[in-house]
Amino acid sequence: MAEKKGKLIIISAPSGTGKSTIIGELTKDESLKLEFSISATTRQPRRGEQDGVNYYFMTVEQFKAAIAGGEFAEYEEVYPGRYYGTLKREIERINGDGRNVILDIDVKGGVNVKRMYGDEALSIFIAPPSIATLKARLEGRATDSAEEIAKRVAKAEFELTFADKFDHRVVNDDLATAVEQTRSLIKQFIN
Repeated sequence: MAEKKGKLIIISAPSGTGKSTIIGELTKDESLKLEFSISATTRQPRRGEQDGVNYYFMTVEQFKAAIAGGEFAEYEEVYPGRYYGTLKREIERINGDGRNVILDIDVKGGVNVKRMYGDEALSIFIAPPSIATLKARLEGRATDSAEEIAKRVAKAEFELTFADKFDHRVVNDDLATAVEQTRSLIKQFIN
């Protein structure tokens, strides 16, 4: 019997919501068969990074040609000339191995990928309990200036307007509960 083809799980959230921590916990659960896709980027490799391992490194010209060829599930120009994206062939590679792709992408990318893959993808929006809680978490990190925190909070308020475009919303009020709710949604989807 052929191995079951994997599925696509999209996780999006505003900065400071705990998305990376939740995904980190979920990827430890081998029963979910989750694997990150390797992103493509136009930035230069850093010391020790390898093409096809850390990223697929592309020139701006190669990246634009791939966009024109419809090769991306999603992409974004983060800074002028600095692109990041998820190649469709990378999703197909992982799914073909019977594993489930987990995408940690911004809300616009999440909405676009869900639109492209429809019922083949599960989209989950991780929300903070409130904007005030999110602001306190960002301040508690002590990694950003007050100006940067204000920018992140404003961006989060905008991103929260996309929450209803996702299949499910998980509020991260308590990390363990949010991890379990997300795990449960993924298990229902992949089984």
